[in-house]
Amino acid sequence: MNSKNRVVSITVRGALLAMAWAAAASPAATTTAAPTTTAPAAGAATVAAAAPPATAATPDAVAAATSDAAPAAAPPAGAAPDDFKTLDQEVQGLKKDVIDLNKDLFVLEEELLFPANTQVALYVSMDVGTFFALDSITVKIDNKEVKNYLYTAREADALLKGGVQQIYLGNLKVGKHELVAFFTGKGPVERAYKRGATIVFDKGVGAKYLELKITDRLAKHQPEFTIKDWE
Repeated sequence: MNSKNRVVSITVRGALLAMAWAAAASPAATTTAAPTTTAPAAGAATVAAAAPPATAATPDAVAAATSDAAPAAAPPAGAAPDDFKTLDQEVQGLKKDVIDLNKDLFVLEEELLFPANTQVALYVSMDVGTFFALDSITVKIDNKEVKNYLYTAREADALLKGGVQQIYLGNLKVGKHELVAFFTGKGPVERAYKRGATIVFDKGVGAKYLELKITDRLAKHQPEFTIKDWE
């Protein structure tokens, strides 16, 4: 093989290798380069001349093309946070629905157990801070004990700050009834203190509300216990 034919052979081999790289990089490159293979053998120089554009498909070019295509295939970065946000909103909505349902069930339960025509409710309020510290309250209606409540320090403090507690909810028939309440705690000079209050009230058709009030009696430096009938 003379030098001229050897150069042509090497050139053709280089062109074929370049075409192979192009085919690996993109199927379209094979389609584009295919017509050049129909050239006659005598025109090998023409094939060699077409080789330089194909040599652009080097391994680095293939890697670059792959890296450019990767972001397009990946899912949008903002999709996951939006999904979590939507899920969290749905969970919060379900929690609110459960709370509302519990409220409705509680009201329905009270209406069924304590109808308005027989219902009686007792509340406790305090306006003291000097002469009495509440520990417990015992309630009797018609000589029958219906409630004995022992207070924690937090509950007593809540009453001192203006809170009102529903201590009893029950049923009474229409007519006259007697309510007696006993208050136990610490009185002046941190001594054990127990006092009572009583009221006779009429229970008519409809709900009845009574308030057990604890106040300071400044003139006598003593606590005062009263029962108020909310007619």
